[in-house]
Amino acid sequence: MGLLMGVYVIDYIDRVMIAVALPFIGGDLGLSKTGQGWLITVFALVYMVFQIPGGYLADRFGSRRLLLTSLLLWSVFTALSGLVWGFVALLVVRALFGVGQALFPGASFKAIAERTVPGSRATATGLMLSSNFLGAGLGPLVVAPVLLLLGWRHTFWAVALAGVLIALLLVTLLPRALPPHLTAAEPTVEPAAGPGDEPSGAAAGPGPAAYSMRTVLRTGAVWKFAALFCATNMLSYGMITWIPSYLLEERGISLLQTGVAAAIPFLVMSLCVFLGGWLFDRYFTQRARIFAIPVLIAAAVMLVLMLRAETTVEFTLYQTLAMGIAGLSFMCVLGMPIRALPTAVVASGMGVVNMGGQLAGVLAPVVMGFLVDRFSYTAAFGFLIFSTVAAALIAMFVPQRPADFIMATEPGAKGAS
Repeated sequence: MGLLMGVYVIDYIDRVMIAVALPFIGGDLGLSKTGQGWLITVFALVYMVFQIPGGYLADRFGSRRLLLTSLLLWSVFTALSGLVWGFVALLVVRALFGVGQALFPGASFKAIAERTVPGSRATATGLMLSSNFLGAGLGPLVVAPVLLLLGWRHTFWAVALAGVLIALLLVTLLPRALPPHLTAAEPTVEPAAGPGDEPSGAAAGPGPAAYSMRTVLRTGAVWKFAALFCATNMLSYGMITWIPSYLLEERGISLLQTGVAAAIPFLVMSLCVFLGGWLFDRYFTQRARIFAIPVLIAAAVMLVLMLRAETTVEFTLYQTLAMGIAGLSFMCVLGMPIRALPTAVVASGMGVVNMGGQLAGVLAPVVMGFLVDRFSYTAAFGFLIFSTVAAALIAMFVPQRPADFIMATEPGAKGAS
């Protein structure tokens, strides 16, 4: 878990780095806010598209190979980001960077599923994903002074070197997988129905050979969680992309102060994501909606208060509360599928779910950039209130318990609940 957390910290420092550097990149290349948003969105678009292939490749070739390949590719394209001198070239490099990073999530979920028992899987996943927000929190603190010292181009090169080092550690120290009987998932499987049969929803599942990518794509529960992750992830992508620019341009604080103010909410969110995973495993595996829906509504209320804040301190306080509260819900979104999916296709299934989450990364930066250009930052952050409320509504329709997560079977299986 420590190894995977280290990778995700570097991953998110990479992502936050370009957000913090956007004002400088925009100034050098003469880009509008919409153009700057596209630098984030093109990465997110490619990253989203390659989630399903990345998950399939992890199931096909194993987590270790895909983890190493992903880390080396994204380190190469991080370094190249500091070499380009035009908008189109940077756009292409960011797209290729997205391909490299897209191989990692499926492989990391596969690595967890192979090395944990179902009863502790959401806690383990919460620990790993908490490092996303730890990286997002540390990113501004690390990147802001390095940007001032080295400039944005050299900063990309320094982070690329860190990626290579963590890749070598990961491939050397990653432990072996547990025996399959310890890692078996706990879905309820829907058998192919005969003429006149009613689905029972409680049959014992077939062996791993019965599952395939087609099985995953025919399972409705996977797509419901993908939609839920899309709505919930708007908040983190929107904040990562536009908070640094907002604090610099609208609140008039320095770059170093911006780094601190942007870091605090993500550091708190990191702790809350881990706490949410532990709470899910301990108390809410059989009643996920009871936890997720009130939490998301409370986060939306904090966002409303954030928009009404008059001072930077007050703004950061409500932003921190909104993101921390929303962080508690993450394992209701991701903990359920990683616990319920069969280990043989867990990377493929989580690839579909994560693709939904990354659709938020495609939409949030450019939609919010457009709203800033056309209206104001207030309108842009209002979009995040809308998406958080939408997440609470979607949560009403996803499976409530692992037993409700019905996998399709082949041939002729029906979709999931």
